[in-house]
Amino acid sequence: MENNGLMPSLKDKLSTDQFVVTAEITPPVSCDAADLVSKAAPLKGLADAINVTDGAGARAHMGAVAAATILLREGIEPILQLACRDRNRIALQGELMGAAALGIRNLLLLKGDDPKQGDQPDAKPVFDYDTAALTAVAVAMRDKATLPTGKTVSGECDFFIAAADVPVDPKPDWEPASLKAKIAAGCEFVQTQFCMDAEVVRRYMVRLAERGVRVPFLIGISPLRSAKSANWMREKLFGTIIPDATVKRLEDAKDPAAEGRKICTDLMRELSTIPGVAGVHIMAPGNEAAIADVIKGAAGLKRAK
Repeated sequence: MENNGLMPSLKDKLSTDQFVVTAEITPPVSCDAADLVSKAAPLKGLADAINVTDGAGARAHMGAVAAATILLREGIEPILQLACRDRNRIALQGELMGAAALGIRNLLLLKGDDPKQGDQPDAKPVFDYDTAALTAVAVAMRDKATLPTGKTVSGECDFFIAAADVPVDPKPDWEPASLKAKIAAGCEFVQTQFCMDAEVVRRYMVRLAERGVRVPFLIGISPLRSAKSANWMREKLFGTIIPDATVKRLEDAKDPAAEGRKICTDLMRELSTIPGVAGVHIMAPGNEAAIADVIKGAAGLKRAK
C-alpha cells in the first residue's frame, strides 16, 4: 500500500506484518535547524517514524511543530507530540491546523509534564484541554472539517492519532477503561511507557484482546546505559517496568552500555512474537546515539499473527 507513489507511511506499515520501530528525540535547545537534523540523521532510513517531544521534562526546547516540519523536510516521517500543558484551546486548535498545513500527519496528544518538575517551576500551566478533549478536536477536524465552534476548517487534515498508554501486569479485575475511551475518541494506534518485561507485555496484550482492544501497539523500550539509570527510571518515571533480572545483568556487565543495547535488541525479538504487538517505540533520553545500533540489531523482524 503506497502513499501517493511515495514510500509507505507509518499508517501503511502498521497495516502489514512488518515489525515497526519508532524512536523519540528531544528537540535541542537551539535556534539552528542543523542541530535538530544532526540528532535525527542517524535514524533516517532506520526508524519508521520519529517522535518529537513537546517541552519534555517541562523544559524549553525547539518548538515541536517546527521540529516536526524540519524532519519532514529532511525526508523523515515525524510523529508530532502536542502537550495540553502550555496552550489554551484556541492555540491548540491553531497548532493542529498549522501542523496539517505543513503536511504533518501523525499525532501523539499528551497531558504534559508538570512545570514544577522542570527548570522553571514558576511557569503557569494551562490545561484548558485534557487529552480526550484535544483528541476529539483533532478527530472532528479530520472527519467533519469543523472546529468546536461549528466553524468549517478548509484544506486537508488527514491526522493519524496515537494514544499514550502505560502497560500493567493485569490483576483479575483490571479493565482497560481509559485506553478504550481514547480509542473510542478516535485514537488509531498506541505508544507506551517503558516496559522492559516481555512476559508482562504478553499478559497485558492477552487481556486487551479479551476486552476487544485490537489497535496496533508500539511498546516503549530503552537501550539502558547502566543499572543506576535503570533504577532512576523505575523510581522517577511513572509506570516504568524494568525487571530486577535486567538490572542485575547491567550490574554484572563489564560494559553496561553495550549490555543495555543487547538487552534492548533481545527484547525486540521477544516482543515480535507476541500477538498484538506491532513494534516498539525506542526512547533514550540523553543516550539517543544508541538508538540506531539497537534498530540495526533487530532488522527484518516480522510481527506475530
